[in-house]
Amino acid sequence: MNPSKHLPIIYCTRNRGARAKAKMAAMKGFLAVMLLSLLSSPLPSRAQTSSFPVNVWPKPTSMSWAEPLMAMPVSASFRIVGPSGNSPYLVLATERYTALLFTERYRPIVRPAVNVTAEGPALQSLTLAVSDLSAPLQDGVDESYVLEILPTGVASITAATPWGAMHGLESFSQLAWRSGSGKLLVAAGVRVEDRPLYQHRGLMLDTGRTYFPVLDILRTIDAMAANKMNVFHWHITDSQSFPIELPSEPALAEMGSYGEDMRYTVEDVQRIVEFAMSRGVRVVPEIDAPGHTASWAGAYPEAVSCAGKFWLPDANNWESRLAAEPGSGQLNPLKSKTYEVMANVINDITSMFPEGFYHGGADEVTPGCWETDPSIQADMERGGTLSQLLERYVRAVHPHVVSKNRTVVFWEDVLLDAAVNVSASLLPPATTILQSWNGGANNTKRIVQAGYRAIVSSASFYYLDCGHGDFVGNNSVYDDQRSDFETQGGSWCGPFKTWQRVYDYDITYNLTAEEAKLVIGGEVALWTEQADATVLDGRLWPRSSAMAEALWSGNRDASGKKRYAEATDRLNDWRHRMVGRGVRAEPIQPLWCRTRPGMCNLVR
Repeated sequence: MNPSKHLPIIYCTRNRGARAKAKMAAMKGFLAVMLLSLLSSPLPSRAQTSSFPVNVWPKPTSMSWAEPLMAMPVSASFRIVGPSGNSPYLVLATERYTALLFTERYRPIVRPAVNVTAEGPALQSLTLAVSDLSAPLQDGVDESYVLEILPTGVASITAATPWGAMHGLESFSQLAWRSGSGKLLVAAGVRVEDRPLYQHRGLMLDTGRTYFPVLDILRTIDAMAANKMNVFHWHITDSQSFPIELPSEPALAEMGSYGEDMRYTVEDVQRIVEFAMSRGVRVVPEIDAPGHTASWAGAYPEAVSCAGKFWLPDANNWESRLAAEPGSGQLNPLKSKTYEVMANVINDITSMFPEGFYHGGADEVTPGCWETDPSIQADMERGGTLSQLLERYVRAVHPHVVSKNRTVVFWEDVLLDAAVNVSASLLPPATTILQSWNGGANNTKRIVQAGYRAIVSSASFYYLDCGHGDFVGNNSVYDDQRSDFETQGGSWCGPFKTWQRVYDYDITYNLTAEEAKLVIGGEVALWTEQADATVLDGRLWPRSSAMAEALWSGNRDASGKKRYAEATDRLNDWRHRMVGRGVRAEPIQPLWCRTRPGMCNLVR
């Protein structure tokens, strides 16, 4: 029984089928009149509101807070009570959130307008009830939860799986704060009913171009979990380096990494995977091939075409390129060594990573590279084509990955590239997912129309490295004295993707209802030609938070209107809390704006 059920309730909810029955008052005076009217009414009533004095990010599917809005202190003996027969990962989560609660130093930028119970009970416990403690962390797992914090001093989380319970714990932690006097408070009379819109809410980090220490990766995964993101797409290798040590192929890291202190050991991988599991985050490994493999040439020069050659022989002719960027080299599908090495790589990676997805890359296979290889030239003279070469590679690699009980993820190029692609017959939709990055909504539509599940990572919206110019030297494009205000600033995917650009993207844009069902989610991506650990947090956060909310509860309110306006203050607050937790997220506005609601808007 809920003791607060006879109190008026303010609801903050995303209900796709419902129409908004009321609008938020534009002036504080009018809002005050509305609240007085509600409080004086003898019957419970509900009104739509955009946000609360303290909020959860990403915004929950449904959240209510009993009026008058109340908070209560947290008892010094507070504890989280897990279910019997607990999941080991949930045990770790309860310990972590208990510690986080007591070390919470978050003080809201704007003092919450809530009544604090001086004489009433303090919050004594939070009880977890989980239906299926053994549910594996995998694509499509139930992540729903219900959180209740009662004014009587008890709270509960009910979830189908440990992974949903972890999300409930995160939401609970965000409803706690420190008062001006330093007292630890938590919202009282709150009910949250929550579940994600999309099952795949990811972040891709490229460690092939730049090595990131393990601690930076762990901090990133921790921040992902706080934002209810559930897939860490680890783009491990690329043409620039091969930084992972594989038991069956030690020469790849020995010859292809930046150095001994810039490699990920088997123990490092295990630490990262276990750390992520304890936070409900899956780690999807990507070994990009057959393109982007120049770093393999140190160990196996006989298997790599055009290795060591200058990437753009004719600066005035883009078609002359041997690679999409500096670092030329592609595996040669005609060489038996290619398949011997690939088999060992797949065996080791699937052994080290328990995840059900294996990302095989297959993007940006450059014709010019293969065309410089004498063996491939001879094959073409006999009537062979470059697409047939790629098909030969995919015909060997795809079944091998599937034999390891994995679903193969490829970048869209493998099917959609205009110059080098494979027949759809080699990519069974049941065991293949395609990740879009080019062509915006059009390529997503092409993928789902072909019957494939899609992960959306449109460079026009979700590439977080864009807008910083290009990294190639000896570049005359910048020697232009005219204004660059309306240009891309030398960045192929410029301009910079602001949090609002990320937030407003509809990943099922222009799809039919049936086509949209094949979009399993999206990923923001950080390619690291110009990023390392010193700037990592600021490049990722809070822009990744924007995608996290859009994929968790949507970017529209109950009436269907984009809610970026009311999200601004909430994201300011969330960024402030993340910084307090050790994430160096970049600011989105001056502090002045948050303390003067609405004054920094473009439209009043």
